[in-house]
Amino acid sequence: MEHEPCASEAAPAAAALFAWGANSYGQLGLGHKEDVLLPQQLNDFCKPECIRRITGGGGHSAVVTDGGGLFVCGLNKDGQLGLGHTEDVLYFTACRSLLDCPIQQVACGWDFTIILTESGQVLSCGSNSFGQLGVPHGPRRCTVPQAIELLSEKVVCIAAGLRHALAATASGIVFQWGTGLASSGRRLCPGQTLPPFLTAKEPSRVTGLENSKATCVLAGSDHSASLTDAGELYVWGSNKHGQLASLAAFLPMPQKIEAHCFQNEKVTSVWSGWTHLVAQTETGKVFTWGRADYGQLGRKLESHEDWKLQNQDPSHPCSGPQKSMPSSLHCLTGAAEPGACISFEDRVCIKEQQTEEELGRIKRLNVVVSFLDNLLHFSEPQI
Repeated sequence: MEHEPCASEAAPAAAALFAWGANSYGQLGLGHKEDVLLPQQLNDFCKPECIRRITGGGGHSAVVTDGGGLFVCGLNKDGQLGLGHTEDVLYFTACRSLLDCPIQQVACGWDFTIILTESGQVLSCGSNSFGQLGVPHGPRRCTVPQAIELLSEKVVCIAAGLRHALAATASGIVFQWGTGLASSGRRLCPGQTLPPFLTAKEPSRVTGLENSKATCVLAGSDHSASLTDAGELYVWGSNKHGQLASLAAFLPMPQKIEAHCFQNEKVTSVWSGWTHLVAQTETGKVFTWGRADYGQLGRKLESHEDWKLQNQDPSHPCSGPQKSMPSSLHCLTGAAEPGACISFEDRVCIKEQQTEEELGRIKRLNVVVSFLDNLLHFSEPQI
């Protein structure tokens, strides 16, 4: 039976936008560079209820509105804000060069930014020292978003890591560029020839995914992941903290995390932090794995998960942890509230208050996982 509101019930409070945490470059958009320990409300630059996405990089932040507008602030020494200059910006500021180009998604790397338009075109700006802009013969940095011409097919999802980036096309093909993973690959797997997509400075198709259709791509500092339309999760790159749920220290090619790790359920959503991952399955179960020393996984660790990579078998240069598998959370407070979007990036938090009855209905997970693990410590969830 549908609930009928009565006159005595309080109306839901309006959405509000808050920011807190590290602020050395003005990345909180509060107009100063002082760190903020308690959430402070942001006003003026747009209506909070109109915000579609929030993300952050090494020292810069970006907000995409429902209308496709892009607002940026923070560190800008390499032009990663796309504003045509290299001065830090203390308030969320509209990227005016894109006013006539509605934005669908933004992915912030350490010192660069990847932008996806609503038409499926990919743009980039910021540092290009490792080919992370996808323009191999371009300048060392770019202060105005430029198109990545080699991505000619419509793109539906983008991701950015420390020094690499990814894109998934409408047909389910995954491309990667930027040499950020190559150094780890050479060090951890000596003597092996790395696939071209790990060393490319322009979009290169990720091999090993030919029999799957990607719907989403993700990136951590030194790893990549892809979710398929069949609910399968593939991972590759560094496994230093067990974030790939593999025995190898480095995976040069995509490897599927087997379904039994998710209790034989399809994965419907995935988020990647700096060195950990969070996945939600078709029945709403939430699984976490990877680095946990700051409470990133939101649960108590089993004894077999507390491993260190230095214990790997020296006779096998690509061997790694004995076991680091996804484990489910028994509860997830806040992140599972309908109408709530919580940022673990120490950047911003939008929260639309609900009645107690509404908070009791866990309908879906709506959470933004941290780009940097140690900015906001998410410890054991409690109700």
